[in-house]
Order: sequence, then C-alpha cells, then structure tokens
Amino acid sequence: MRFTVRSSPIHGRGLFARTHLAPGERLLEYKGERISSAQAHARYGDNTGTGHTFLFAPNAHFLIDAERGGSSARYINHSCEPNCEAVIFVNINGDEERDRVFIYALREIEAEQELSIDYAIELASDQALAHIERWACACGASACRGSMLAP
Repeated sequence: MRFTVRSSPIHGRGLFARTHLAPGERLLEYKGERISSAQAHARYGDNTGTGHTFLFAPNAHFLIDAERGGSSARYINHSCEPNCEAVIFVNINGDEERDRVFIYALREIEAEQELSIDYAIELASDQALAHIERWACACGASACRGSMLAP
C-alpha cells in the first residue's frame, strides 16, 4: 500500500504517503457512486451547515459521491499550497457519467507527508455565503488564503 489514512493536523483524517512519490506521478483515482445534482441535494441538502463533503464534480451534470463506494482519495484534505492536483479525464465518447478524476503529485512527496489539493470550492448559491465561515481553511500554509473557496 502506498497510502495510509490517519489523523490529520489539517482536518479530521487525511491521506498520507507511505513511500516517496515523484512529481507528475498519477497517484490514485477519486472514486464513488455517480449521482446527479438533484440526487446530491436530496441526500445532503445544500451542505452549508457543515462545510464537509465527499462530493466531487467532474462536470456540470454529475458528481462523484465518495461517501458511497469511495476510494481513500476522499481523505485528501485542502491546502492553499497543495502538493497534488485533481485532473479530470473526460470520457472520449461524451458520456459525462463516465468522466473520471485522478490525483497527480505536483512535486516530490516524501513518505509520511500528507497529500493535499486546493479544493477551490465554488458555492452554488448566494444563500451559501451566509455560512462562509464553514469553509474556513486550516492548512497552515504560509500563503493560506483563509478559505477553501475558489480565489
């Protein structure tokens, strides 16, 4: 196993490298049940109450719900200075439900380092702005912007 899930200084649990990872290396896929925005809303509401989600939107029509059938990629925490990035692979046949998300290393990651990506969350409604403090960042980076929201 190349990764382990354990307590994170950033938030809750995080995903940590067990071995050295090279820049540009494809690390793992963000997996889970494919659902529509309507299904996500039925399950989780607008989710502004917690600021916590395992949903990833690879396109405008479907989300990946890692709460159900997800991989360990769901434990990758946000950082304003991430060491990984999420790359969306669009299905060659145009089937948006089959678009995939892979996590790549942006730079060298040593064993025991926590993996992180910039969530760059975009809120769906102005009502969600009333709960903006729920999206506060705790990454501790020197250039922390104070929020997991898109700059």
